[in-house]
Parts: sequence; C-alpha cells; structure tokens
Amino acid sequence: MITALHCARKSICPGRYLSLLIPPLLVLLCVSSTAHAQNHFPCYSEIQKNVTFWKDVYDKYDSTQGILHDRTDPTIIYTVVNLINWEFPKAGKINRQITRLARKRIKKILLDLGHGKKPATEEEKKIASLFPRNKPAAFLQARENIRLQVGQKDRFYRGVIRSGKYIGQLKKIFRAYGLPEELAYLPHVESSFYPLANSKADARGLWQFTAGTGKQYLTINELVDERLDPHLSSHAAAKLLKENYSQLKTWPLALTAYNYGRAGMIRAVKEHKTYQKVFLLYNKGYFKFASRNFYSEFLAALEIAKKLENDPKLKKHKPEATLTVRLPGYASCARMRTFFKVGKQDFARLNPALRPSVLNDTLLMPKGYLMRLPATKKIRTRLSQLNQSLFSGSQVAHTYHIVRKGESVSAIAQQHHTSARTINRLNNLPKNSTIRIGQKLKIPYNKEKVLLLKTKGKRTP
Repeated sequence: MITALHCARKSICPGRYLSLLIPPLLVLLCVSSTAHAQNHFPCYSEIQKNVTFWKDVYDKYDSTQGILHDRTDPTIIYTVVNLINWEFPKAGKINRQITRLARKRIKKILLDLGHGKKPATEEEKKIASLFPRNKPAAFLQARENIRLQVGQKDRFYRGVIRSGKYIGQLKKIFRAYGLPEELAYLPHVESSFYPLANSKADARGLWQFTAGTGKQYLTINELVDERLDPHLSSHAAAKLLKENYSQLKTWPLALTAYNYGRAGMIRAVKEHKTYQKVFLLYNKGYFKFASRNFYSEFLAALEIAKKLENDPKLKKHKPEATLTVRLPGYASCARMRTFFKVGKQDFARLNPALRPSVLNDTLLMPKGYLMRLPATKKIRTRLSQLNQSLFSGSQVAHTYHIVRKGESVSAIAQQHHTSARTINRLNNLPKNSTIRIGQKLKIPYNKEKVLLLKTKGKRTP
C-alpha cells in the first residue's frame, strides 16, 4: 500500500480580538518558559564560569579569533590571537603556527613567574594578575593546562539562521516524547544545525551520531545513512535522551551522557553521586574537557540562541512543506524524479539519508524507504497516479571482490568487465580513493559473464 504522510502545515493567525490580550499573555509565557528551563536545566554555581566562557565563545569571539585559556578555569584567558580566514589556502597550517608561537610565549612567561621572576612587561603583569595568590606551583602547573578555543560567533549566527528550518518541528518531536522542548537547541552545540555535518570521529548529521550509537536507533547500511536525515535522527536523539534521563534522573547528567556515553556516566554517578561532584572530581577514561563542558555549552547555546531568535535583523530559514511516501518496493531515484518531475538536486536535498550509490542509480532505494517530496498540488496529483509498475521486487544484484596486494580500483574493474566509476559508486567511494588489502568491494553482477563461464564449462557428448 502506498501512503503519503504530510509533514508541514500552515499556521492560522488569531483574530484581532485577541490583540489586547497578547502583551500580558506573552509576559506570563516568558516567565513560565524561563522557570521551566531553570527547573530542568539548572546553572549550578560550580559551572557558572564555564557557562560564561561558552557564552563569549558563541557571542563575542568569531572564527578569526583564537582564545588561549586555562583548561580547568576557562575564564583565565591569557590572550586572544588573530587568525586568518579558515577558507583561505593553507589557513589551517598558518593558524596552527600563529597559536604555536603564542602558546610558546605564554609558557615561557609562566615558567619565569614560577621560578620567581618579577613581571616586567604588560603581558607578564597581565598573566601574573590572573593568579591572585602568585604561588610558583600554580604558574608551573598552568603551563601544561593551556588550551586553544576558536571563536564561534559567526558560525553560531549562521546556525541560528539554519535552525529556523528545523527548530519548530524538533520542539514538536521532543514534546511528543514528553521531553523538554529546550533539548531542540542541542544541535547548536553538535552541528550548528548543518544537517550534513561530519566530524573527524565520523559522527554525522544534525545530532552527530557515531555509527555505533546510530545503529541502535537508525538504519545505517549500504543504501541509507539515516543519521543525515534531520527528521529521523531527531526522533533517534529524543529516544536516546529519554533513555539517558530515565537512568540518570537529571538533565545535566543525561546531557553529559549524550557526549560521554550512558555507561560511563552511570559509573561516574556511582562514584560521585551528583552532577556537580562529577563535574569537579571525575577524571577517568575519556571524561576530558569536551565531556566536562558539554552541559555548560548547552546552557550557553540555549541562552544565546534564544537571544538571537528575538533579533528582528536575523532572518531565519523557513520550514519547507514536504510529504513522505512509503515505498512498497525497490525504486530507482531517476524514475521517481522523472515521475514526480523533481530536480536531481532537490531530490537529493530532500532525501539526505540516501547513499551516493542510490542517488546515482547504481543501487535502488530500498523497500519501505520513506521518500520525501515537495508538498505541491502537482506532486499530490501524481501521487494518486503512482502504480506498482514503477517498483521492483528485488535489489540490483552484485557480487564481491576481496582486495589483494597491488590491486587498484581500475584493475579490479577491468578484471570484472566494469568501470572504476561504477565500483566507486556501488561502494560509496570518492573518486581516486585509496583501497586497502582485505577490503570487501561490491561488484556489479555481470549476467553475460556468468552465462559465458557456464557455457565454457559444459562438456559436449
């Protein structure tokens, strides 16, 4: 059965007779909303300095500014260095050199102060003033505790603009799970609301699921990666956060577990009982700066995002009206695009979970896939004309090749009477990508070759 699910509705404006009631209602709603957030997401005195630091990262310093600060107390800021635009050629290398020199200079000053030298220059006096007790051991210890944080103001601002497309739907999803809608702001920390975000650890999407965690809640295979679908991954995030909360009982702990892992946070709570003590004392495993600061980052992002949302100069992206179709069989993207008259780029944008091998028709969309389309009158009309002849009962057939020493994609392609481009597409490999010994590559099933081999093997009487 082919079904369509509508995912966006137009809002209805209230009548003019309500206009006199709006100001007091807004005041009540704001007070209620603020109290609600404070109950669920308290800002403990133990983390106040960290929250202040992250608010400055999101709202004061942009990505051309590097903050060299103390890892334990981030409000101890030694200097702010000027970086070049990260989009310029070799920007990463140049910026690393800039920060390396600044770090080296600060470490030398701290070493001198630790050995009893009196501060002489303005910079030396400033750094000395950051440690009121002036204990030599504090200066020497601080040398190993310097950290760089690149400002995020410009990126955060763009993230708030992008969030307009998703934030309303995300709030509905969290409310449907009985969760605080403020959790919808977490992607500001994770991905800046960029749905195709990809980290060095291969965490992907709006909610930055790793493959291991993602597979517990989403489908990740050769055909789809649902981490990249904002709608599906938001449901997954809600489920994960709800499970965290049910076991850890407070949102500071549940949110920290989103970054650190639930099992690790349960161990931390067994040892230290409360979030505040975990924050101050826990230092096992991978509980380092990122995990320790995750909840503080969330509080800062929540406050700055809500402030920017009220800025009339900021024009947020608007939600896109779409509908979804549950596929009753395997289907070609090209055939569906042609049938519904949807452009290739629009189709890919609306269906970000589809792998390149599916989008380029090397493989078919899987049976049961929830295909997303623009919610237009023409699409609805075509939807009523959708028939079974557009679907296949099975996936495109393929075999496998185990990579041996000295083999390349082009050599393997020649061996199997196909093209390197086809193998790359089928295996979701970028052009000119490196393959490794023992890697299992999918190869298109060549019926003519199989038939020829069978014929050659036959004996004539």
